Amino acid sequence: MAPVRTTGAVVAALSIALLSYFLCNNHRSKASFRNRKTHKSLSRKKPRNGLIDAIGNTPLIRINSLSEATGCEILGKAEFLNPGGSVKDRVAVKIIEEALESGELARGGVVTEGSAGSTAISLATVAPAYGCICHVVIPDDAAIEKSQILEALGASVERVRPVSITHRDHYVNIARRRALEANVASEHRKSNRTNANDVEQINGYTSGGLNQSSVFPGDCKGGFFADQFENLANFRAHFEGTGPEIWEQTNGNLHAFIAAAGTGGTVAGVSRFLKEKNSNIRCFLIDPPGSGLFNKVTRGVMYTKEEAEGRRLKNPFDTITEGIGINRLTQNFTMAELDGAFRSTDMEAVEMSRFLLKNDGLFVGSSSAMNCVGAVRVAQSIGLGHTIVTILCDSGMRHLSKFHNAQYLSQHGLTPSATGLEFLGL
Repeated sequence: MAPVRTTGAVVAALSIALLSYFLCNNHRSKASFRNRKTHKSLSRKKPRNGLIDAIGNTPLIRINSLSEATGCEILGKAEFLNPGGSVKDRVAVKIIEEALESGELARGGVVTEGSAGSTAISLATVAPAYGCICHVVIPDDAAIEKSQILEALGASVERVRPVSITHRDHYVNIARRRALEANVASEHRKSNRTNANDVEQINGYTSGGLNQSSVFPGDCKGGFFADQFENLANFRAHFEGTGPEIWEQTNGNLHAFIAAAGTGGTVAGVSRFLKEKNSNIRCFLIDPPGSGLFNKVTRGVMYTKEEAEGRRLKNPFDTITEGIGINRLTQNFTMAELDGAFRSTDMEAVEMSRFLLKNDGLFVGSSSAMNCVGAVRVAQSIGLGHTIVTILCDSGMRHLSKFHNAQYLSQHGLTPSATGLEFLGL
């Protein structure tokens, strides 16, 4: 009987061994298959061709806290993940490429711009990739870290006092003159003349020649004024890029889009593209305090007499937000196709930024926070079950000295205190 028991034990042992081998081999095969799939998936993600190729195609992320609170799918286009840190990277590339193609800008030339920050930073980021340099004129009430970033990027920076756009020394008008001066200086060097009475025009504006020491290098190949407010390359950057990306990322399944406007390029380009794809998609503006665009969209009147920009002592307007709000119609904004507008407050923007940081880990700037306020307003307006897209323009890293500064907020009566979304009635 012993041999029989031994044989039985051997058979049992062999059976267990075979089963173990089969299971292990099967597991390895599956793991190998998964590894091959992962390797294949990763291999499709080819390296981007330089900095410029890395701009755009930003992720569209679900803002969980707002989606759950409103009963709508609220999605944010994470533009702060662009190499230069904002939605304006797209605009900077489009403006420079079109200028180079038209011959208005040459490699070795200087791109000038008047900007409250983000567009200037984007221009300073991408200009070297095209062999150009950047000169920025910025209002001195913009967050100081924006000037510091610009200087670190190699741009020359002029900080000037905020005045109305009608004033000769508004930062945009100074930037336009700087481009003219660079062109005059370049022509002088070419002809070896120093006649200070030469006159040149850009967009109908005349410079009376170079009457001061040039702020540009001696080998500068002329200047080009980016003109983000009126240059329709701004609109085209979003009509050809941001809008199509949103459509593709949602598979065309969205019901509304909302964003604030400064130059108007983003809201115009995206709204017009989406409307062309589906006229039932509703597009809205969210407007900060002091801006006249809400009145223009809802009542057809740009501003009241008290809001007329030429009668204000400062510009931007009476708001803590930067880069949005305006009291004139730009060429870019006129391209927008809007169904309505909402008005928000500084307090709502501040509270929203803190709510998003606490609940979603999203550290956003003032315009992004304002856009998210707008998304909630749209959700409240159109009801449950809709998909709403907005823009997360930049992060809070550029707003540390003002919008994310507790002392500054306290001085302006904007200390946040909400525990949830009660500031929006939720």
